[in-house]
Amino acid sequence: MRLRCAVLDDFQRVATRLADWSPLADRVDVVPYDTHFADEDALAAALADADIVVTLRERVPFPASLIARLPRLKLLIASGMRNSVIDYAAAEAHQVTVCGTASSSTPPVELTWALLLGLARGIVEESNALRTRGPWQSTVGADLHGRRLGLLGLGKIGGRVAQVGLAFGMEVSAWSQNLTRQRADEVGVRLAGSKEELLAESDFVSVHLALGDRTRGLLGPAELALLKPTAYLVNTSRAAIVDQDALLAALHEGRIAGAGVDVFDTEPLPADHPMRTAPRLLATPHLGYVSQANYATYYGQAVENIQAYLAGSPVRRLP
Repeated sequence: MRLRCAVLDDFQRVATRLADWSPLADRVDVVPYDTHFADEDALAAALADADIVVTLRERVPFPASLIARLPRLKLLIASGMRNSVIDYAAAEAHQVTVCGTASSSTPPVELTWALLLGLARGIVEESNALRTRGPWQSTVGADLHGRRLGLLGLGKIGGRVAQVGLAFGMEVSAWSQNLTRQRADEVGVRLAGSKEELLAESDFVSVHLALGDRTRGLLGPAELALLKPTAYLVNTSRAAIVDQDALLAALHEGRIAGAGVDVFDTEPLPADHPMRTAPRLLATPHLGYVSQANYATYYGQAVENIQAYLAGSPVRRLP
């Protein structure tokens, strides 16, 4: 019997183009979905006859309730080697094998700087004005050289963001609950004395932390109030690290110069979500990991995972 493999959230319709699925042609039918299933009922209906599911990052939760409604599901493949929205105990109980793929940290580093530079130099506003015969030069760009970049998190992504900041001639400082002076010295940045100190002194703040109990709501109203009125906040990590209502209030009230956001409390973002119309906001639809090389890795290794599973020797198993 042929197996059915559902590929979720293939918005750009590239899943079958950026990887060679031909090794599976004699056993597996690959069915990409280019729309997002917003609720569990719709998802369960779409995946009712799926033996294999390939899901992107952590956009689609697989709780116990959903897994129980997918009796044919035997293999679940997530992009990346960490996924907090899959119930691994439920998967094991229903004999569902869960595997992951490699994921490069380069694309989110690059997008972080695209947002930061776009904010600093008013790129979207100026480009739109030029294309619509609007005013010639309506903004005055914020300088990077000599300004302070504050990083919340100095892991693999934060460390590379720091290196770019140093190349721009910025003063770079970093803070996280586990950050050591040794790590800060390795990257060549200053270890901030506290989260509050980093926020108050920085001209640009960029978030590069994993979401967990200690980081959820890390930047709330009190923390955002510490930012300079000329400061910019960039978040390409997880939306829940920054209190979304507090951020919207700061933007609407002009208490910060602007924010660059790639992550949201609900994804895809609903049509009437206030983030779509917030002032001083440069927003992108969670593009941090979306690049040709990363997608080639995701889907190419998904094929490898399926081959290994069918051979009886699963690879890259999660958790």
